Amino acid sequence: MVSPAYEEHDPSLFVHPSAICESDSVGRGTRIWAFSHVCAGAIIGEDCNVGEGSFIEAGARIGDRVTIKNGVYVWEGVTLEDEVFVGPNATFTNDLYPRSKAPFELLRTRVRKGASIGGGATILPGVTVGESALVGAGAVVVADVSPGLVVVGNPARPTNPTHP
Repeated sequence: MVSPAYEEHDPSLFVHPSAICESDSVGRGTRIWAFSHVCAGAIIGEDCNVGEGSFIEAGARIGDRVTIKNGVYVWEGVTLEDEVFVGPNATFTNDLYPRSKAPFELLRTRVRKGASIGGGATILPGVTVGESALVGAGAVVVADVSPGLVVVGNPARPTNPTHP
């Protein structure tokens, strides 16, 4: 299901028949694959790829040329800037002290331009991952990551990469 505005005016947008796209802010050339759900109020840029089984909540912002692999949930308050890569089953959070049926404090998370998040990594709320930084697979990011830095482990710590 896709907003009728896109069906009529933008044939470059692809939404798989089993996906739900309720947002009116999805850029040209973006592809939303099977069993994914993009909520009304989510913003997705141009030429993005939203992998199978992903969920983009209202209030999430995704830049241009972003790749979101399968099984990624992007919650309200999370911003993925241009050219970000998010590996399969990476996890974003937006509440540092979650409790059922209790008000929560929304903490904003930002992944800067060109950064990559490895598969299965967890990004805690309120964290900024710097431009062109790399978060290794399975890492748990509990603090900001400086631009260009490679971090791995739990908690995520800098490592000496073998290639750029």
